[in-house]
Amino acid sequence: MNWDRIEGNWKQFKGTVKQQWGKLTDDQLDAISGKRDLLAGKIQESYGVTKDDAEKQLATWQQDQKETTFESKPMDAKPAENKPQ
Repeated sequence: MNWDRIEGNWKQFKGTVKQQWGKLTDDQLDAISGKRDLLAGKIQESYGVTKDDAEKQLATWQQDQKETTFESKPMDAKPAENKPQ
């Protein structure tokens, strides 16, 4: 999933970000507002990792979102019509 989509739907993604990086506060997530560079910086700051490590974590998380979002799941089949027996 491209980052523009994540940024545009940040309120929906905040929960999964919070699950992944639980040290980040709701106030920090609100301030990040979907900006990848700000999120990477907060991951670095909160977890004491390098910029490269933060970027790798973000890339992995971003790939996981592609696999788990509703957009990548097949559409449900149409429900069967109710026919009298």
